[in-house]
Amino acid sequence: MRPTRFKNAQAEENQLQLRLVVAYGFMILMFLLLAARFVWLQVLQYDHFSTLAQNNRISLVPILPNRGLILDRNGVVLAQNYSAYTLEVTPSKTNGLDATVAELAKIVEITPRDTKRFKKFLSESKEFEPVPLKMKLTEEETARVAAHAWRFPGVEVKARLFRDYPYRELTSHVIGYIGRINQKDQEKLEEEGKTANYRGGNYIGKLGLEKVYEDELHGTAGFEEMETDAGGRAIRSLRRTPPTHGNNLKLALDIRLQELADNLFGARRGALVAIDPQTGGVLAFLSKPGFDPALFIDGIDTATWKALNEDWEKPLVNRALRGVYPPGSTFKPFMAMAALESGSITQTAVRPAPGFFTLPGSSHRFRDSKPAGNGSANLARAIQVSSDTFFYKLAWDMGIDKIHPYLAEFGLGKRTGIDLDGEAIGVLPSKEWKAKRFAKHPENVRRWYPADVVSIGIGQGFNAYTPLQMAQATAVMANDGVVFKPHLVREVADAKSGKSRAIEPDAQRTLAFKHDNFEYVKRGMENVLKPGGTAWRIGQNLPYTMAGKTGTAQVVQIKQGAKYSAAATAERFRDHSWFIAFAPVEKPKIAIAVIVENAGFGAAAAAPITRALFDFYLSGKVPADLAGSLRTVRTEVVSATEASQAQAARAAAEQESANAAPSP
Repeated sequence: MRPTRFKNAQAEENQLQLRLVVAYGFMILMFLLLAARFVWLQVLQYDHFSTLAQNNRISLVPILPNRGLILDRNGVVLAQNYSAYTLEVTPSKTNGLDATVAELAKIVEITPRDTKRFKKFLSESKEFEPVPLKMKLTEEETARVAAHAWRFPGVEVKARLFRDYPYRELTSHVIGYIGRINQKDQEKLEEEGKTANYRGGNYIGKLGLEKVYEDELHGTAGFEEMETDAGGRAIRSLRRTPPTHGNNLKLALDIRLQELADNLFGARRGALVAIDPQTGGVLAFLSKPGFDPALFIDGIDTATWKALNEDWEKPLVNRALRGVYPPGSTFKPFMAMAALESGSITQTAVRPAPGFFTLPGSSHRFRDSKPAGNGSANLARAIQVSSDTFFYKLAWDMGIDKIHPYLAEFGLGKRTGIDLDGEAIGVLPSKEWKAKRFAKHPENVRRWYPADVVSIGIGQGFNAYTPLQMAQATAVMANDGVVFKPHLVREVADAKSGKSRAIEPDAQRTLAFKHDNFEYVKRGMENVLKPGGTAWRIGQNLPYTMAGKTGTAQVVQIKQGAKYSAAATAERFRDHSWFIAFAPVEKPKIAIAVIVENAGFGAAAAAPITRALFDFYLSGKVPADLAGSLRTVRTEVVSATEASQAQAARAAAEQESANAAPSP
């Protein structure tokens, strides 16, 4: 029995020792693995994990630059900034987005418009991005949210800068507006490598000068390194790189002239463009009606957007830039230049100007605005009295191939290149244009007929130009053929140093036309404002010399034999009232094109507006019944430079305050 017991004990002891060896071996292996992992983490991967740890401790906070100001030629502020608090929600950090919004609504008023806008912004944003729920909180609302901040993870109150346009509708089609960065904007920023400069920002220029000069106005973002605790709360600032504020834009535009033009238009629709012929600077740029750009900054609601789009007066259409109209008789001075330069007529030639004109072999009558006609006239006289039949016959004799190239020299049917987006081309008719325009139609529609040219001679037919093109052509006429590129911005001023970079006048070319022909046509235009001329009433008691041309553009064709009656015609189908002019004639300082939609004769509506503007711009005279409307502007202009500098300083201070303000 004893040997068996001894063997069993020995076997158990051997087995125990084996187990101990295996256990010790496993422990040693684990320690070796642990040591190897330690070496991997602490030695080989030290730099990597050190960076991660540093990032956990330090947050890089972008600092938005102060957007540049936009000022008129006298320093009056047209676009500025102000600070306000915004309630923002980061969806990924909340304990249920809907529940959070519902609870917040018990603390501050969340309107249906706020809710709709919030949902729209949510659809355009990522879950980890803060989305504004309510804009421009009052001080009381800000305090209430701050008191309950502990209840709402992912909810912040942030101090932000907002854009303000003091002149609202008056400058809406020039200044434009900024709006929230959407997906399309984001993609464009990525393509251009500008994403970093917009990190933390929500807005970008969407229309007008705000869009075209975005790079100048936006500035360069700064950043701040903030030490944070485990909860992500800021403890202290470690390093700060300040932003470079956006540059200020100083325009050639005179807001006093713009405001006076707006008052003179009243409730009527139309457009007006005034240009300095010597530089190309745009002095006034009005489209009536306008719209309130503030509606678009924080996101326009559906009902307002629908109302603006469906409004028959089309307030969103920039008529000065994109509206195309037949020019009516304002086309005649340029036709006269084409006739003289092509040798189709001489300055002394006298031709019939009867009550109607008929084509050979046709009974159709092209009637004159004066039923009895004007007897006979030379070219200058035909301009003065605006003889339609004279220009019908002239156009027929010349043909479109002679007319088109000379009219194109004035820039008609071409973009002027003004510093605004979306300029329309207009239509300067030609055989090639008609064939292309009606390419999908039968051959008999595409073909150019000799009769097509007759109506073109008086600015009707296929003719269609923008008020900007007509103002530019008038400036070229006034300047004896020197073509300056029209521009709104005159200077770009560095907001930090105050140094300005002038936008030099760009004399693109000079028309190779005879100086004597320019002088001849200008004399005819000057006579328009003298007794016998179509605008003689506004030419009375002129303290300066002035040349102009009235125009009445048909909107709908009148049947043969029918008589036009404005009273019997629906307003939107009535004739448009045109007037182009420049002054002083010997050394022009201002050239203008005015169209008042559906207002009838050019001498009745558009011409008086021009006379009042010229009186103000050249003589400082304001119509007695409108004097009060300009007092505020004049007061601002008195100390314009000081005011603009002070405003810039205030905006910068507000930006610093907004950047430094902690979230409650």
